[in-house]
Amino acid sequence: MVNANRGATGFKSNEFDQEYDGPSKSQLKREMTALQKLGEQLVAEPKDRIMRVPMPDDLRDAILACQRVKAHEGRRRQMQFIGKQMRGLTPEQVAAIQKTVDGWKGLSKAQTAALHALERQRDRLLTDDQALTDLIAQHPSADAQHLRTLIRNARKEQEQNKPPKAYREIFQILKDLQPSVPENDDDLSEHTLSEDAS
Repeated sequence: MVNANRGATGFKSNEFDQEYDGPSKSQLKREMTALQKLGEQLVAEPKDRIMRVPMPDDLRDAILACQRVKAHEGRRRQMQFIGKQMRGLTPEQVAAIQKTVDGWKGLSKAQTAALHALERQRDRLLTDDQALTDLIAQHPSADAQHLRTLIRNARKEQEQNKPPKAYREIFQILKDLQPSVPENDDDLSEHTLSEDAS
């Protein structure tokens, strides 16, 4: 028996000629992957940050539970559960969470840039005597004599390969003089920056 709807090129039915208006399977998969990655970013954050993120309590509880899980398979299953919870959020909720996470990244970049600027200023103090004069002119409240002593000690430490005690103390003084340096929310410090650069 010959099928009337079947031709040389396949079905001729009108129901297959209609366009599908929804997102493609690839687009849906990309969106699910993005939500999964956002969930992974949240799991990597400390508890106090998680508590400040605008999200449903069940998602927050799942994230905090995942942070406590140490077993690989248990953690993987918990991450899958977090991904499922994330897919159930409204676009507005996802946008609010993403905005908060992006804000953390921006703050961290600003902190890093400010601390790198202080490191460069400290290096100028050690190599250029005029840099101390300029610093005292900008910050008259700074103890010039104490800074001179620290600079001299830091130079000796470098020459003799000693631990950089004075070098670090100069950084702390410079940091205290700069009210514009962002607060250290992520325990970001001169010591961790130096380790990252090495």
